[in-house]
Amino acid sequence: MKKRSRRYRSALDGQNCSAPHLDGALRLLVGAAAAKFDETLELALHLGADPKQGDQMVRGIVRLPHGSGKPVRVLVFTEDVDVAIGAGADYAGLGDMIAKVREGWCDFDVAIATTAAMKEVRSVAKILGPRGLMPSPKAGTVSDDVVAAVREVKSGRYEFKMDKTANLSLILGKRSFGVEKLRDNALAAAAEIERVCPQSLKGRYVLSATLSFTMGPPVKIGWKELQAA
Repeated sequence: MKKRSRRYRSALDGQNCSAPHLDGALRLLVGAAAAKFDETLELALHLGADPKQGDQMVRGIVRLPHGSGKPVRVLVFTEDVDVAIGAGADYAGLGDMIAKVREGWCDFDVAIATTAAMKEVRSVAKILGPRGLMPSPKAGTVSDDVVAAVREVKSGRYEFKMDKTANLSLILGKRSFGVEKLRDNALAAAAEIERVCPQSLKGRYVLSATLSFTMGPPVKIGWKELQAA
């Protein structure tokens, strides 16, 4: 059995690990013993969808009102390098960036491409695809409005996808955000998750939901109560 730290045990003793209502759960979590860094709050869900059924895949994009608190490194595949960098992109280019990716470089979190650049970007699809970094029109990362696309990603746009075990996790922000901002982000995430519920799904959609900070114990929360909030 994994040995827990004194701070973790203290946080665990201070809560009952279950708070059906969102505000109660957030107050428990924010008020518990904190780590020595600004921890990230995560919403973890176990879904009733079947990952083996293509029409039951759960994925979407949520725009967190207060951002995730996590720096997002953005690469733009474009020949208009100055425009992309001016918009806030961390890296920009076309042939040179594709060459770096072919060499194994993937030190970025989101890749955006113009429609003209996609013809060349497809040559590294086998590298970017498995890492979830391939630009896609559906995800809003293929756009000729580079300025808007970069700013949207930087301001709190977050892409989520159910894994092969029907689990789904989303970052909701930092402990320093406080209860109100974390609540706003949680409600935005819950609304988007509910919106993309597969129409072919029979039975319960969300089987369990928990909230937890990076180094703290999880708190179970009722999905219906979260939706009601």
